[in-house]
Amino acid sequence: MSEVEISIVFITVAAAIVVFPCLVKNFKLPLRPKKRPQNNIILFQKPNPNILNCRAQLKKEEKDNCLCEFFEVEICGTIHAPDDMCHTTIQISVADITDDAQKSQPVYNNSKQPKMQNSDVFCHNADLGKLPNKDTTLPDWMSVAKLQCDWMLFAYKGKRNLQFTISILSGQDGQELCDARCSLSYENPAFGYIDLQENIQRTKTLAVAIAFAVSAADNKLYNCEIELIKNWARNNIDVSQASNNAKDQLEKALKKIAQFFQSGYKVDTDEICREVVEITPVAQRYEILELCLHVAQAKGVAAKEEISMLKNLANRLEVDDNKFRTMMEKILPVTIHQVKDMEVILGVRADMGKEETCQHLNKEYRKWHARVTNSDPQVQAQADQMLQFIAEARNTCVESAKQ
Repeated sequence: MSEVEISIVFITVAAAIVVFPCLVKNFKLPLRPKKRPQNNIILFQKPNPNILNCRAQLKKEEKDNCLCEFFEVEICGTIHAPDDMCHTTIQISVADITDDAQKSQPVYNNSKQPKMQNSDVFCHNADLGKLPNKDTTLPDWMSVAKLQCDWMLFAYKGKRNLQFTISILSGQDGQELCDARCSLSYENPAFGYIDLQENIQRTKTLAVAIAFAVSAADNKLYNCEIELIKNWARNNIDVSQASNNAKDQLEKALKKIAQFFQSGYKVDTDEICREVVEITPVAQRYEILELCLHVAQAKGVAAKEEISMLKNLANRLEVDDNKFRTMMEKILPVTIHQVKDMEVILGVRADMGKEETCQHLNKEYRKWHARVTNSDPQVQAQADQMLQFIAEARNTCVESAKQ
């Protein structure tokens, strides 16, 4: 992307950064920290036989024909109980201490595993049984839990430093008898909960840039299109709890973006779409396309350049062709298309053979013929237009076959 193009996207991102702390009320760090995990973590120290010791190891095993990653937690050393044959339980919690133990991030439940005190914070509880003596010593490492990695939702994707806290509790009154901690480095392959929050806002800002690109595809931005995009941004980039200054900055950012596109500048929509696909689930990609379809519909005529860009966006955003065409049928009826594109409107691709094309057109004919008697006059009118276009497409296919 050129410097100007980068500036346009940067402005949208800047707006999200301003308002994002208001969106994530439970977390104080809207941006991913730059500090790297320390590499000098001592995984296994020599256990002290007089106290409780613990360690965690990342392991893999096959489960239900799939390779499953899990943390195996082990303990050894001495457990001090109030008396002999004391019934005990074990409680294991996990915290993300990548950025220092004093700034730890919670690890949340990502499954139906038991929750601690009706909390979403991850906590594993298990029965340890009765200890034979008041002071029971475990001379060797004993496995007490296998915690699947996908049971947990971490703060961020990538290398994380995790702290496991193991507490031995009295089975009678829940009093803690002893505890131990250990650390483990883990490469989290999935987006974390803060990543997901940031990705949502990032996606919305990129959606604004894409929508302006569709509006400017025919080299002119209409006021109705600009206002539609601005209203979408106001409703989706939540500034309801933000300061007046933050709201003003969002308005200024939207105004500057419109001015950039009105001046004839372009953005690399292919590059933006690649990022959207990487960070956004498919359902939100349909929302972006829905916004763009409404932008193309706003002025009452969908220009051929806009239709061409919409077709390209659907392809780059990797959505289902049939679902996209269904969306287009509802928002952009054939009556407002400046140029009727058989691929966009009917789904007739250039790589289809004669027989496949005929079968596809017959299917489209049956679908629209069934709507001719619809109680909604607008649906009837659209069906009549579509049947006429299907007849034209058939004639075009026949003429092409003769040549």
